[in-house]
Amino acid sequence: MIFGYARVSTEDQNLDLQIDALTLHGIDKLFQEKVTGSKRDRPQLEDMIKGLREGDSVVIYKLDRISRSTKHLIELSETFEELGVNFISIQDNVDTSTSMGRFFFRVMASLAELERDITIERTKSGLEAARARGKKGGRPSKASQSIELALKMYDSKEYSINQILDASKLSKTTLYRYLNGRKN
Repeated sequence: MIFGYARVSTEDQNLDLQIDALTLHGIDKLFQEKVTGSKRDRPQLEDMIKGLREGDSVVIYKLDRISRSTKHLIELSETFEELGVNFISIQDNVDTSTSMGRFFFRVMASLAELERDITIERTKSGLEAARARGKKGGRPSKASQSIELALKMYDSKEYSINQILDASKLSKTTLYRYLNGRKN
């Protein structure tokens, strides 16, 4: 059986490109999830691994879609090898059913981690340079007037949450963050 695994990091991102490529590769069953690559808990990946049998294949679009790090990628490849499962990465031209594929896979895993680390370093350097120039990163904070209004409306117990959100222009998450912050 050929299993496909597709992942994107956020709910806003789209899986279509990966799913189309996996479908063209002839997968029999697709596992997909929207969860950041840094999280260890990936229920769909775990479910897929539980269902693998000797002779199966796991197909992904790109190496960084299945693993958090080179170490994790190597662990997954060892798991696949122990189970007698082939591992194929379409974009990286990796197919572990061959000795060259296994070698190339390990090299590509290292390069993928290096690329990720360089991106993180560049981002940190850019943020530090911006802070040195007096710029503040992240989302702009909500106006204190909006927060005060929302909290007063909430405390009055005369308004629904939706009415408070409409009047203050806060998101539900932001409102509850401030409400929970007051309790501490």
